[in-house]
Amino acid sequence: MRKLIFLLFIPCSLFAQDDLLSDIDSVESNVKVESAFKSLKIINLESTKLASKGDFYFVVAHRFDYFKNGFDDFFGLDNANTQLKFLYGVNEWLTVHVARSGFQETYDLAVKYKLKSQIKDGFPFTIVGFNSIAVNTELKEKDYPNLTFENRLSYVTQLLISRKFSEKLSLQIAPSFFHENTLRDILDDENQAILPNPQDNSQFAIGVGGRYKLTSRWSVNVDYAAHLNRTSRSIYRNPLSIGVDLETGGHVFQMHFTNARAMHESGFLGQTTGDWSNGEIAFGFNLVRVF
Repeated sequence: MRKLIFLLFIPCSLFAQDDLLSDIDSVESNVKVESAFKSLKIINLESTKLASKGDFYFVVAHRFDYFKNGFDDFFGLDNANTQLKFLYGVNEWLTVHVARSGFQETYDLAVKYKLKSQIKDGFPFTIVGFNSIAVNTELKEKDYPNLTFENRLSYVTQLLISRKFSEKLSLQIAPSFFHENTLRDILDDENQAILPNPQDNSQFAIGVGGRYKLTSRWSVNVDYAAHLNRTSRSIYRNPLSIGVDLETGGHVFQMHFTNARAMHESGFLGQTTGDWSNGEIAFGFNLVRVF
């Protein structure tokens, strides 16, 4: 009788074990890959990192002037654009921010939202959407009598697609669309505005970036954006930035060199004037503090 009970119990235990192993496999197959990037930005480009639910961030960012003037402005350190930004994690998939930049006295509002997570041994990418609206308050009615509020606005939509390849290497691509309601004049050889403006208000770019972890606290970061429909008469350049991240407890300190002095998206995507080959490179940093 005991042998019969034992024999009956073996198949049940095997089925139970199979079910348990199946559950384990199911859990393992849905493990999210976290921390492709440690900061909310790679350098200029937004990263696929979002604030955790309830987290409040304060970001202070500086972009100094270009090195090329030497001691006249102490290699650009006498002139700085500053951005102050506040971010909040509404929930695990939605982050909102409001910021004010010295560049064109710009205010911007943005939302960043997770669409899909990278899964270990499953879906290979993290996909995040980003939308922002910026208000240029530098434009004055005394200079532009017909100025309306809509003339001050610019809009950005990005799809951020990243992959964490290993504990050290993460890469990202960012197809981008941005629209400027008011374009800067493009001048001819005699410094006269070309009319109509040859630049389309609606513009496209592809951003790429990456992070390589050197130690538990240090990483090297790079990002770049290629403008896809810039007019050949434009003075603007593609933004390229190279720097390092330092993680120190409650904040991340990002130090970098860049040819972009604007820090809001439509600014650095569409209005970067620096040329690396001419020494038009600026030092900058982002100080990110979470509460």
